Amino acid sequence: MGLSSIFPSFFFLVFLVLFIIEVHVQAQNLIFNVVKYGARPDGISDNTEAFNIAWNKACSSEGGNVVLVPNGLFLVGPLLLKGPCKGPITFHIQGILRAPTDASSRDQDHWISFQYVDGLSIYGGGSLDGQGSSAWSYNSCLKDPHCKPLPATMKFDFVTNSTINHITSINSKGSHIILFGCNSFTIHNIKISAPGDSPNTDGINIGNSKNILIFDSEIATGDDCISMSPGSKTINITNIKCGPGHGISVGSLGGTPNEDVVDGVLVTNCNLTGTSNGLRIKTKANPSYPTTVSNITFQQILVYNVANPIIIDQQYCPSKDCKPGASRVGISDVRFTTITGTTSTRVAVNLLCSSAKPCEEIELRDINIDYDGLPRGPATSSCSNVYGVAYGIQNPPPCIRRSL
Repeated sequence: MGLSSIFPSFFFLVFLVLFIIEVHVQAQNLIFNVVKYGARPDGISDNTEAFNIAWNKACSSEGGNVVLVPNGLFLVGPLLLKGPCKGPITFHIQGILRAPTDASSRDQDHWISFQYVDGLSIYGGGSLDGQGSSAWSYNSCLKDPHCKPLPATMKFDFVTNSTINHITSINSKGSHIILFGCNSFTIHNIKISAPGDSPNTDGINIGNSKNILIFDSEIATGDDCISMSPGSKTINITNIKCGPGHGISVGSLGGTPNEDVVDGVLVTNCNLTGTSNGLRIKTKANPSYPTTVSNITFQQILVYNVANPIIIDQQYCPSKDCKPGASRVGISDVRFTTITGTTSTRVAVNLLCSSAKPCEEIELRDINIDYDGLPRGPATSSCSNVYGVAYGIQNPPPCIRRSL
């Protein structure tokens, strides 16, 4: 048999094998379009049932399946989308999801909640509109420390090996994104926005989660752009544009018994503009319960017209109605490195640590922040119960005491 007869047969077999593989892959990656299950992209119809059906079918089917939200405006009520699923699952949002505004929707802790899912991917260029302006007037948390938070736009409980990218979240009633009990979760190339005076509209709140990566995103809110609550471990935050908002925060901590530690946070190459705080660690003073914060690095940060650019606040009291006391949260091994720009408050470095648990191993390196307010004058530092070292450029002059 000559080569001329062998090669056509060989390539035909290769083509046939590849075709069979492609058909198999397509069969294992089914698309569950919410419109097929009754969703109407008219902005009026309640599409909650259609979304639930599409999710349940995709989750219970073998393979890596896709829940597709096509172009259009979809009104959808509170959703609880639970796993575990039989394979990786994609929530592909091309259109706009709009939250309800009725009173009952405010009673939930979420608008869209994902639980116990491994291998979740959310992307598609679409948007989630929380219609927060319908609910913000009902927020009492600034006055009542025991208030019930308004619903988060997206809440992830015990979700692992997952990603969110190329999604926009606007005007959440409460927090935009909450991660709790999550592991190996990546968020990138997202946009989050709410007015600067919208209450408790945190961009991303992390708690009891580890191995979290957040990068290349824009966050403008009425609260923390990103906050790390108890149990946040191995968190990497890179190239975030933050503002308006309350900055990037660790805490608040120490407000409840038996809180897990915060350990291993890196915040780098971020820009903060017009925020009411910059890089912050905040703990409660009274009541205060013991826990620790350690191995925290803020580096290569540009601040522009930021109040309190560098702040450790161990007297944190948002309700302004706290009794005097000393925080029992231990803070150590914290580095502020190459922080530059301008401050709207004369005190640019404010390290207010606890008399019961002084801050230790605090490092300031190459800090250069000018005061850009009236009356004109230099920026200053303020320190209480803090021990550490200062290296390189120090503007304002440091008040930190040498380590014990």
